[in-house]
Amino acid sequence: MNIKDLIPQREPFLFIDEIVEKGKDKILTSYLVKGTEDFFKGHFPGNPIMPGVLLQEALFQTGAALISGNSEGIGVVTKVSNAKFKSLVRPNDNLCMEVILDDQLLNAYYFKGKIRVNGKIVAAVDFNCALIQN
Repeated sequence: MNIKDLIPQREPFLFIDEIVEKGKDKILTSYLVKGTEDFFKGHFPGNPIMPGVLLQEALFQTGAALISGNSEGIGVVTKVSNAKFKSLVRPNDNLCMEVILDDQLLNAYYFKGKIRVNGKIVAAVDFNCALIQN
């Protein structure tokens, strides 16, 4: 399954390399942090750390891939809560992302997401999105 067939994001703002598993209410994806990403030029020179907002974006993209095909439109994040960053993400880390669809009401979707590196949770967030027409 090609991620580019499911979501509109493209390089350099695509943070999923592979869909590992996709079910009705759960998806697992992965992304290898290469270290060549542009954001590392300024975050931080000599001490590269992936920004937390981009870790969240990787989960948002994973959630979008989960609901892709449910109906026409683009997913827009409407709420973020309970964001926790437990460890730094650095070049050569392999992000293993899990997003679970908790609930859906009309065009609103409610998710819980986690990112693991080497089996350890490095980030977790609850988020909502709405499918809007293009």
